[in-house]
Amino acid sequence: MHHHRTLLAIAAVALGMSIALSANADETRVTLKAAKSTSSYYLMTVQIGEALKAASNGSYIATVEESQGSVQNVKESKVRPGNFIFTTPPSLLASARKGEKPFEDGAFDNARTLFVLPFVTVHLVARADAGINSIADLAGKTMIPGGKGTFCGTATDKILAAFGLTDKVKTVEVELSAAGPAMRNGKVDAFATCSSHPTPQLVELATTTPVKILSLSNEERAKVLSLDASSGPLTIAAGTYKGQDTPVQTVGLPVGAYTTTGMPDDVAYFVTKTFWEGKAKLAEKSSWWNGVDPTMVKLLGAEVHPGALRYYREKGIAVK
Repeated sequence: MHHHRTLLAIAAVALGMSIALSANADETRVTLKAAKSTSSYYLMTVQIGEALKAASNGSYIATVEESQGSVQNVKESKVRPGNFIFTTPPSLLASARKGEKPFEDGAFDNARTLFVLPFVTVHLVARADAGINSIADLAGKTMIPGGKGTFCGTATDKILAAFGLTDKVKTVEVELSAAGPAMRNGKVDAFATCSSHPTPQLVELATTTPVKILSLSNEERAKVLSLDASSGPLTIAAGTYKGQDTPVQTVGLPVGAYTTTGMPDDVAYFVTKTFWEGKAKLAEKSSWWNGVDPTMVKLLGAEVHPGALRYYREKGIAVK
């Protein structure tokens, strides 16, 4: 009898292990990487992760990782295995393909497009009492240029250079998360942030500290647009941030959700299908989703993943 009970116990354990292994086999783990936790893109990836879980009845397990920004994302995409989803402007992928700065350690081209995200909005933000009303007024001032080692930092450096301000602006190379406290304490006069608007960091800052978001003249905007062929004119509507009573003319750049050649076709298909079919529900929570549509995938500058391409073909959407 004891032997019989032991066999039954072993069988029960084996059955439990079999069920557990079967459950694990049905799970698909996906890692999403965007930006700092204070950014709009981090919140977007959280929303996408939640959508994947809901659409799969919990079989898709999404992990959202904080990132220093798009440069780190692209560099990690070179070595991250499996179901890795990351965000970046397409211009960085073009640099990676050529092995250009900041990818001098070797060219690579394994990124594959899934879907488009709301555009990056370039914000040039100054303390309201700093006497800064235009890009030229940044001369002689102290500025955090978009965050150390980020796409925004590189873009801001190019903007300053285009206006002959490289040696006239004292730049402080710190993480962008330090910008708010530094502005409140009067340690810096301005900072740049590149994130879809309204960006949470600036919403929070503007509620406690009077700030001015610089609006570009037509000539200034044309010069900034010439720095990146993928960029386009963009307007931040009046009232987007506290104290912003007039529209702000600035520029925007496309941003994509990409994966790598390591993602299986069925996963890429499900992720892409889930995003587009759930976009309306996402937009109910966050208005920035209203600004994207499938035709914008053409702007993303990387080959569309075969699994994602299957979805677009099913829907009759031209993405090439």
